[in-house]
Amino acid sequence: MAQSIMDLVAAAKAVVPAISPQEAAQLQEKGALIVDVRDAPELQASGKVKGALHVSRGMLEFKADPKSPYHDQAFDPNKTVILYCASGGRSALGGKALKDLGFTDVRNLGAFKDWAESGAAVEKV
Repeated sequence: MAQSIMDLVAAAKAVVPAISPQEAAQLQEKGALIVDVRDAPELQASGKVKGALHVSRGMLEFKADPKSPYHDQAFDPNKTVILYCASGGRSALGGKALKDLGFTDVRNLGAFKDWAESGAAVEKV
């Protein structure tokens, strides 16, 4: 039987732990990579987590895989990676994809608005 997108998101959320903005900020201070997987117009409208790397969801696997010609050196499978999007669905799916690529410590910050509303640093793009 075919799965719905919500089934896929639920399965991804089951394997990618959710964390709070406070936990994400602490991990970022310790060197975790924070990745914004939203599309460019979303970043332009609201900004992004200060210091986050923007990689749209569609390019995430290409940027993360060292064997890809699009690989970004910021991605290290041994480093903590925290993803977020607008509501937590794309970041969960992206987190599962990173785990499938061999990343060992992947977390889901969830919604950008939760970060912004917590008073954590945001930068305009």
